[in-house]
Amino acid sequence: MSNIPYAMTIDGQRVFATEVATAINPATETPICDYPLGTRKQLDAAVESSHRAFLGWRVTDLRERQQMVSKLGDVIEHNYEAFIRLLITEQGKGRAAAEWEIGGSIHWLREIAKQSLQEEVVEDKDGNRIITRYTPIGVIGAITPWNFPLLLAVWKIAPALVAGNTMVVKPSPYTPLCTLWFGELAQSVLPPGVLNVVSGGNELGQWMTEHPDIGKIAFTGSTDTGKKVMQSASINLKRVTLELGGNDPAIVLPDVDPKKIAKDLFWASFANSSQFCVACKRLYIHEDVYDDVARELVAYAKTVKVGNGIDVGVELGPLQNKMQYEKVCNLLQDCKDRGLKFLLGGEVSHGTPGYFIPVTLIDNPPEDSRCVVEEAFGPVLPLLKYRDIDEVVARANATIYGLAASVWGQDTVKAEKIAQRIEAGTVWINQIHTFAPNIAFGGHKQSGVGIENSLHGLAEYANTQTMMRKALA
Repeated sequence: MSNIPYAMTIDGQRVFATEVATAINPATETPICDYPLGTRKQLDAAVESSHRAFLGWRVTDLRERQQMVSKLGDVIEHNYEAFIRLLITEQGKGRAAAEWEIGGSIHWLREIAKQSLQEEVVEDKDGNRIITRYTPIGVIGAITPWNFPLLLAVWKIAPALVAGNTMVVKPSPYTPLCTLWFGELAQSVLPPGVLNVVSGGNELGQWMTEHPDIGKIAFTGSTDTGKKVMQSASINLKRVTLELGGNDPAIVLPDVDPKKIAKDLFWASFANSSQFCVACKRLYIHEDVYDDVARELVAYAKTVKVGNGIDVGVELGPLQNKMQYEKVCNLLQDCKDRGLKFLLGGEVSHGTPGYFIPVTLIDNPPEDSRCVVEEAFGPVLPLLKYRDIDEVVARANATIYGLAASVWGQDTVKAEKIAQRIEAGTVWINQIHTFAPNIAFGGHKQSGVGIENSLHGLAEYANTQTMMRKALA
């Protein structure tokens, strides 16, 4: 097992498996190392250990739980540089983006650790007392994605543990390494069984969603997979939090300064090589400024360095895996087949290693084009021209998704009125990708169920209990 540096963590112990898979560096297409593929028996062992640990963890003083969750942030901070390099290697993002994710993981653990759910006193008079309080659910199963593998695991781990639950975490088979390592390091802080990390393929996710002793599934991923998670979890009425896909619109009003706004619009769309559920995926630009905004976007895009994230100065890396790379290549071919006009990019170099897709801007394609209707999850952005507000709001809302959106304009009062009409869980005005542990995040329509972050998100990891007491005469 010496060629497998990363182990699963079950009941506080390093655990390997007979079968392994290989983690691939997406920038070079070369192997990083093998990692274990957990069996159903090992999942059962993880759930059993988590259930045993729950009996003690749930009655551990809240302040003690909070202190331990905060110390998990210290564990990452003490290994900050190593986590950054490992994240770049397995996920492909550039240095600045990796710092954002690792720094964010530390921040979330420390800030969520300060949160608590206070009981509500409904009535307290004449010997009668009615309160509503929060109780932990039990064993939480977390299934995390490959675009922000550690941060989005932390978004689930921190509130679940603070609320008094224990966990089994399944990282994406494309990016398991940071989460496996974090699971091992966490054992220096947590009692055995409180946090288990089990790696594996899609079948492991299904076993988790069907498992009778897991009380809730917290999932981040595609809408199609989220539907399967919900269907599977319905067998025993598991609680679910589903953070799913999006086809997020951005609306640019005619009063903007195209040169000043170009950088923000670029990163709104292409951060993390557009492997971002809340990336701007449809950029609606008023016809009065369309040409100027398009020109400035192209000019700024040409200044952004694309390459292996480990190299100095690289801002955008490859797509994370071959599956996603082939999907985006297919989407670009469809654009060509339909005769769409590329303002930039569109040509993939297949002769060099790495899952690299060039930054691609498409000039005002028809609204029914695949590049408009589908969530690309890659650096392909349609620029869409509009004339009036009612029209663009209707077009922005004409989707099954409702994750996030943004509105850009000098007149913030007007921008806010437009934002109020957008059917999305988060709407930013003259900013984007602003998240915080105290800001609720969740999708409308088919972009998800439930909330992450804030006290609303913390409450997702608890049952509500009403307790009524009456004094005997």
